Amino acid sequence: MANLRDIKQRIVSVQSTSQITRTMEMVATAKIKKAQEKIESARPYSFAMMEVLGNVARFVQGASHPLLEEHEERTRVMVVSITSDRGLCGAFNSNILRITEDLIRSETEAGVETDVIAVGKKAIGYLRYRGIEPVVSYRDISDKPTFAEARSIAAHIIPRYEAGELDAAYIVFNRFKNVAEQKPETYQLLPIEQRVMEADEEQGGMHAEYLFEPTPGEVLERLLPTYVETLVYRALMESAAAEQGARRTAMKSATDNASEMITTLTRSYNRARQAAITTEIAEIVGGAAALEEA
Repeated sequence: MANLRDIKQRIVSVQSTSQITRTMEMVATAKIKKAQEKIESARPYSFAMMEVLGNVARFVQGASHPLLEEHEERTRVMVVSITSDRGLCGAFNSNILRITEDLIRSETEAGVETDVIAVGKKAIGYLRYRGIEPVVSYRDISDKPTFAEARSIAAHIIPRYEAGELDAAYIVFNRFKNVAEQKPETYQLLPIEQRVMEADEEQGGMHAEYLFEPTPGEVLERLLPTYVETLVYRALMESAAAEQGARRTAMKSATDNASEMITTLTRSYNRARQAAITTEIAEIVGGAAALEEA
């Protein structure tokens, strides 16, 4: 059994760790609210963009655009992997990295080369450790992503797809469902799926009428790249909110475990202290008895 000093030092160490995890839990809780407000503000814009895209598509019969065309042969695809810049958030990053590796593996087995855009220090470090060098890396943006950063990411994908250098593009991120739950998802950025163009028709009911300046085709040509940028921005916002939720959950679990460990160690300390006192009493009684016999 460990001596009293060792147990006492262990209790003090766990208490210090518990204070850190509790503080991080409180910080994450404070950040969640702001991140949740931002994602709730971004979602309506994304949904409205899909609605407008569907409406505009109705006026462009047989719409043709490089971002809508599916390539017959797939030789190269792009994967955007969004992780955090910091750890201590449970399985938040490992889930994304596992999905990214599975996607790369499946494409490689099909004879398709894969380029990766890594967002977050965790993705950059892990991919390089696995021998995969990202074509572009972004760091220090996971907490407060901006639309300019989303546009920068899209700018590495859209021109290459239009030029035929890429045959598909996917984005892997954690979707924020609620404070306690985050769901990793894979979304197809390019080519833009036909169901997006037909979304308005499926809703039925009255259709909005538009007056176009310039022509509907030119409006659609400018709208499609903006739609891709919006999807990237929404994924960044979802990931930012999900990161704080995952960190709060992880830190709360760590704090609870520390509390349980402190309770267990305190019991061990009390038992060891009681055993030490009993031993001392036995030694004193034994010594007194020996003196009396002498």
